[in-house]
Amino acid sequence: MRTQTYHNPSQGEMTFEEVRSALVDAMEEHPEDRFELLIGTDSSSSTAQLVLVSAIVLHRIGHGGRYFWTSRREKRAPTLRHQIWREAWLSFELAQLVMSDLEAMSSLQFNLEVHVDIGKNGRTRELIDEVVGMILGNGMAVRIKPHAYAATAVADKHT
Repeated sequence: MRTQTYHNPSQGEMTFEEVRSALVDAMEEHPEDRFELLIGTDSSSSTAQLVLVSAIVLHRIGHGGRYFWTSRREKRAPTLRHQIWREAWLSFELAQLVMSDLEAMSSLQFNLEVHVDIGKNGRTRELIDEVVGMILGNGMAVRIKPHAYAATAVADKHT
């Protein structure tokens, strides 16, 4: 994920290092504010391939936010379960990468959440316990629908 191209609506194409710098700069510019860093992935599939879009959302509480996204194409997942797990795993990996880089670079304060595209209604409800358990078990906060907007709104916008 570090070598992929990221996008921002106002800044265009960016490297992961440029995204990381933008996150740090935004938080350092307003050290008195509270920030949430939200990571989510959504996907769309055709008969042959799966398009996965991961979003990094920096929410400055009470003042809006900004986001960055990256996409990848893979062979279509054989089942919905595989597709949801792939989305969740990509979000988890990206969250780990962002966290380790930001912790190494600065002493900024923010809450990190992984947003997964599953909810209590619909076909994904049977996956809630296992997917949420994996993320919580690795020490990260997690949100599901309808509160998982990094996945269900931001990433979904670019699938």
